[in-house]
Amino acid sequence: MEAFLASFGMVALAEMGDKTQLLSFLLATRFTGRHWTIIGGIFAATIANHFLAAFLGDWVAANVSPEVMRWVLGLSFLAFAGWALIPDKLDAGAHRPHRFGPFVTTVIAFFLAEMGDKTQFATIALGARYAGLSMVVLGTTLGMMAANIPAVLLGERLAQYVPLSRMRFIAAALFALFGMLILMKINFGLTGA
Repeated sequence: MEAFLASFGMVALAEMGDKTQLLSFLLATRFTGRHWTIIGGIFAATIANHFLAAFLGDWVAANVSPEVMRWVLGLSFLAFAGWALIPDKLDAGAHRPHRFGPFVTTVIAFFLAEMGDKTQFATIALGARYAGLSMVVLGTTLGMMAANIPAVLLGERLAQYVPLSRMRFIAAALFALFGMLILMKINFGLTGA
């Protein structure tokens, strides 16, 4: 259960103001009235991306010594803390016309936007940290959905009410705390790194 809660919380907070959340806003305005189709595309892309990321993290954890993993994970989470403080912007290519429908466009755009993103790297680290791969994927996916469904349904109006700078600070603090706990060998009562 801890793997799920940690994964959900970290990704939901880290996603605030992230480029994929901005992409959700953009897709909602591009495909007006197709909100549930866009949400389905975000879900499909996230499941695929985060399964691969968590699987990679799980593989790394199985093939790297626990002491090395502790340092890599701890320092990775501290790096994510710094990264979370940097506001994201959409790439210029996100404004190109889409020739596929809203579902396929969303799946492709969201999957590609998530490649190399801080939430993808966090999912890799969480997959390495926790033995429950399915709980990591479920937690990170639902965290993405919790951050992006309101972005799709409410569009740009949401940005007026959600202080993204504060959410980035909370996400950074959570990543830093988790990194420090790992480096100090506090294991939350779980086996593994």
